[in-house]
Amino acid sequence: MFIQHNNVFLLTASRQNCNAASILLFLHRVVDVFKHYFEELEEESLRDNFVVVYELLDEMMDFGYPQYTEAKILSEFIKTDAYRMEVSQRPPMAVTNAVSWRSEGIRYKKNEVFLDVVESVNILVNSNGQIVRSDVVGALKMRTYLSGMPECKLGLNDRVLLEAQGRATKGKAIDLDDIKFHQCVRLARFENDRTISFVPPDGSFDLMTYRLSTQVKPLIWVEAQIEKHSRSRIELMVKARSQFKERSTATNVEIEVPVPLDATNPNIRTSMGSAAYAPERDAMVWKVKSFPGGKVT
Repeated sequence: MFIQHNNVFLLTASRQNCNAASILLFLHRVVDVFKHYFEELEEESLRDNFVVVYELLDEMMDFGYPQYTEAKILSEFIKTDAYRMEVSQRPPMAVTNAVSWRSEGIRYKKNEVFLDVVESVNILVNSNGQIVRSDVVGALKMRTYLSGMPECKLGLNDRVLLEAQGRATKGKAIDLDDIKFHQCVRLARFENDRTISFVPPDGSFDLMTYRLSTQVKPLIWVEAQIEKHSRSRIELMVKARSQFKERSTATNVEIEVPVPLDATNPNIRTSMGSAAYAPERDAMVWKVKSFPGGKVT
């Protein structure tokens, strides 16, 4: 089983059937750790830092079992040459602590927590302009700057909990599918009362990812008409219509229009924003800095 990152293949071998999801997760964690140390993970960076690579792999897996995959914890006792310090006589507390993703002794003058909900909409449309499938993929991204070992709790407007309590949802609750939590979340507590309880890592991390299987109205609807003038010349007319309220504005909108692989020097005109041909993507990229609601362009 393997994954590819840039020009590097990361592969695992097993003598018996294993949990494929856990293996893939471990490989992606290895990529994250290497990127934390080398900035860019590629063949050259691995060759230049092969000693550190061996040290990291030795700590991340023992006898075929994943151990420590948090880059911030590994960086406490595996230092690069630029930041090498004296070897500690005992392992860091985070290694022997039950909370392996957070170091002890963290102190801030001001305790702060930032929570962002980032969602992306996936829509499949047929040739008749009808929506065949749609879903929303979201992530709860946190930045925590807290002292000590804080206990954080987060509640959700969850339909399962409201129905279990005999409370009417009235359309305000949500159904979450494919929920994935950071390892800091206490899963037993969530299964019991649907409360997300956790001791957060220090800094930025994804607390939770999820998917919503629901009919979604696209914020911007794009239509394209193709007219063939000859065997070597076609004309594309692309229209974009914003379907949100007029008082709202979408910023930094980017629409990618695929073109044939053999397209050369297309002539592009826009009524709003700017567009350019991107040969490396085999597409025309239309960028609009400010797209008002209820507008067609």
